Parts: sequence; C-alpha cells; structure tokens
Amino acid sequence: MKRVLTYGTFDLLHYGHIRLLKRAKALGDYLIVAISTDEFNAVKGKKAYHDYETRKEMLEAVRYVDLVIPENNWDQKRDDVKNYHVDVVVMGNDWAGHEKFENLRDLCEVVYLDRTEGISTTKIKKELNLPQDDLYSK
Repeated sequence: MKRVLTYGTFDLLHYGHIRLLKRAKALGDYLIVAISTDEFNAVKGKKAYHDYETRKEMLEAVRYVDLVIPENNWDQKRDDVKNYHVDVVVMGNDWAGHEKFENLRDLCEVVYLDRTEGISTTKIKKELNLPQDDLYSK
C-alpha cells in the first residue's frame, strides 16, 4: 500500500482543497491529512474560522481522505513519515524547495502540486470582509 501525506489548515474548505486532496490521493492508495491544531495556528500567527474538531470532521467527510491527524508543531513531519509509513509527502507548490519538506527526501518522495487558480482561503476571507453596515442593513 502506498501512503500519501499532506499538511494544511484547511479552514474554509473549498474546491481548491478538494482538487488538491483528489490529486494527492491519486498518487497512492491511502491519504493522510495532517491539519494544524488551533494551538499550532496561534504559534504561526494564524486564526482559523473553524476550530480543529470542525475542520477534522469536514475533512473526514471527504471521500479522498482516509485519515486525519493533528499537526502540533513544525518539527513533527519526520516522525509522521516514519510512524505512518509514508511513501509520498504532497504539498502545494507555494512550499516548493522549502527545507521543512525538502529535508524529508531521505525518507520519502516529496511532490509539489500546482495550486488551483482563482481560489484560496485568504481570497475568500478577504472578499467576505464586508463592512458591518453591508451585512446587516435592511
């Protein structure tokens, strides 16, 4: 069995996430998704709209995902690859060449996938950030 692992926050689940998960799953037989915990997001200076348990529940409902695990810190990746017998780590190409993933190459294959054009959680949050008057008037 070929095991694939990817990491992310997966806050506002959108079609870009689904496409990434579908392509990641196509690289193997079993897809593990490590999602950043609320505590780890705070360390990274990020704030998710949904809490960890909600994001985990949403990902578990996606047919391409076989297992969801917590990402508690930057340094757990090597242990995850070893403990879950991972063959391939997949990330979006915005991480291409980053040492956090490149240093896994002695343990497994590392693949960077193109992000889906025109969609991101950042873009969604920015576009939904309307003034309060517009949201509640009338």
